[in-house]
Amino acid sequence: MKRRNFLRLLPAAGVSSFAVNGFSMRPFANTRMAEILSTCDSVQDRTLVLIQLKGGNDGLNMIIPAALYDRYAQLRPTTRINDSGAGAYIPIDNTLPTADQAGFHPAMTGFKDLYDRGWLTVVQAAGYQSMNQSHFKGTDLWLSGGGGSAALNNLGSGWMGRALQAFYPHIEGEPVADMVDPLGIQVGDPFTSLGFHTETEHQNVINLSGQDPAGYFSLIQTIGGAPIMNVPDTDHGHELEYIMGVERSINLYANRITQVFNAGSNSISTYPGGALGAQLKTVARMIKGGCKTKIFLCQIGGFDTHSAQVDSGDTSIGSHANLLKSLSDAVKTFLDDLQGLGIADNVMGCTFSEFGRCAKENGSFGTDHGTLAPMIVFGKDVKPGVQGTNPNLNNLTNDNQLKDMQFDYRQVFATLLQDWLGANPFVMEQTMFDGYDKMKLVAREHRVDPNCQWGGAEIVVDNFRPMSLFPNPAYMSTEVSYENRGEAFEALLSLHSLGGTLIAARHETVQPGPNSFYFDVNALQEGIYFVRLQNKYSGKAQVSKLSVVRGGGVGGRS
Repeated sequence: MKRRNFLRLLPAAGVSSFAVNGFSMRPFANTRMAEILSTCDSVQDRTLVLIQLKGGNDGLNMIIPAALYDRYAQLRPTTRINDSGAGAYIPIDNTLPTADQAGFHPAMTGFKDLYDRGWLTVVQAAGYQSMNQSHFKGTDLWLSGGGGSAALNNLGSGWMGRALQAFYPHIEGEPVADMVDPLGIQVGDPFTSLGFHTETEHQNVINLSGQDPAGYFSLIQTIGGAPIMNVPDTDHGHELEYIMGVERSINLYANRITQVFNAGSNSISTYPGGALGAQLKTVARMIKGGCKTKIFLCQIGGFDTHSAQVDSGDTSIGSHANLLKSLSDAVKTFLDDLQGLGIADNVMGCTFSEFGRCAKENGSFGTDHGTLAPMIVFGKDVKPGVQGTNPNLNNLTNDNQLKDMQFDYRQVFATLLQDWLGANPFVMEQTMFDGYDKMKLVAREHRVDPNCQWGGAEIVVDNFRPMSLFPNPAYMSTEVSYENRGEAFEALLSLHSLGGTLIAARHETVQPGPNSFYFDVNALQEGIYFVRLQNKYSGKAQVSKLSVVRGGGVGGRS
């Protein structure tokens, strides 16, 4: 039985959430992670905070296209934000070129303050080609790092999960000495995000209401019953060992999360912004308490504003204004709190939504599903400003949708992974973000120096010499050759798709000296794959790229 199928029979071990400070939290620890290789302490302390705007945020009423105001007003006669008088938009930056002039929604005074402080940048017209306007599919694509093309439309893993797995290839689903914290934590959502999902194995997810460790451990004791003392040496026994390992790691991560929460504090006692403010307050406290989690995912819902987006008598108020005020005020207070705690240099953040709204209003004081929208990047160490220009309202699709994309959303995430978190080229390749041009989102003096980039399993470790694959490209099969310079060891040999999907895996004994194994690739589609060898004792691994071709072509050694 495959491990994923086995886990489906035991939902208590893998589908509940952990709440701290009253909010559901999901800690993710990839099952193939390795110690930080960076020699730069400042990079190791850095964290990325993502805020998901659920429902499809109306970017045109969030960042008003001031330079195209007449066209904007024509498209939105009853929902536009005024350009003068009461409820008018807030000019973002009068020093911008005339064509780039834009305004913040009047409810976003917090964002205006951060912009003026140099702690915020606006990324205009972000998305991907052939955007999907379904909430479910659109969300999946943003979280998986996918897009509108056939090759990227159905990725089975999340970009955050792939990145963390490449950053840390050897943690066995529980804390290790070099990384005692969950690599990713989802806050404020009872449902597991695809963004943290990997295909090799699922991450541990735990549940607690409040911060009572005794209550939490009582809950854990209900999962799976008492440990089995004599586990049979069979496939079923190996699955049982895995389940018991899940329970053990849940206990360890819960204890650690409780520890950093109790050790932490806030310099600001009251956060505005409702649920999002409380989520960010919890994140700030955990970071102050010593949590080294690399990615936090927060969320705020309600952006599906088909009707009553604005008040019929005053377009500066309404449901969308309330959401933008909550977002803006919560983020400003979060950064003020981090500054007061002395840790603002360790955190950057970014907003995203599954799509924007239609350029033309719908007649119900609202807007329907759209395409492109702005992303907001925030933090003390951002390169402030406005990236790009106003969306082109004079070149719309037949159904009045924006179509001139200025930035692929993966450029934003790729830049933050590499320039902020320090991802090396291998991590970018594994995340599937290596082909996207970086942007100037991190201030030059705070961008990660290439000498400080860390993570990546392609580094030769243990007793390996570099593995070779022949033929590569392969048509029918490929020979995987290793030379072991040390003692024999047990290894896991696996084959993965470009998106991280586990295709095949088996246990092998690697003997001293030359070793050869084979993978049959005859049934695989043409494309790029990865072969991975992991030492089961040390957890260290290395990876080689394999090209599969059709039509009989073969190549030389890799």
